[in-house]
Amino acid sequence: MIARIWNGKVHKKDRDEFFEYIKQTGLPGLKDTEGNLGVQILIKDFETTSDFMIMSFWESESSVSRFTGPDFSKARLYPDDYKYLISMEPVFHYEVMVKE
Repeated sequence: MIARIWNGKVHKKDRDEFFEYIKQTGLPGLKDTEGNLGVQILIKDFETTSDFMIMSFWESESSVSRFTGPDFSKARLYPDDYKYLISMEPVFHYEVMVKE
C-alpha cells in the first residue's frame, strides 16, 4: 500500500471556502479513482494561515498514476487551486508497512 501526502497553505480567512472547494474537486477525484483505498484531510490553523494535509492511500504506484497521470510525483491541481493556495510542498509517497 502507498500513502500519498500533499501539503498546501492558504490564508486563514479562505480556510472554509478552500475546504468546500476540495470537497467538490479533489476529494471526488481521489475517491472515484480505481485503486484508491481512502482519503484523510487534516487542517492546522495558525495565526493568519491554515495548512492542509491530504493523505490518500493506494493499492500501488500504478493506481496512484490513474489519479495523477504519468508523473505521479507531481500534485494534481484543479483550475481554481491557485485562487486559494499561498504555497504547497512537493508530494511525498510512503510505503505503508502497518495498517491496523
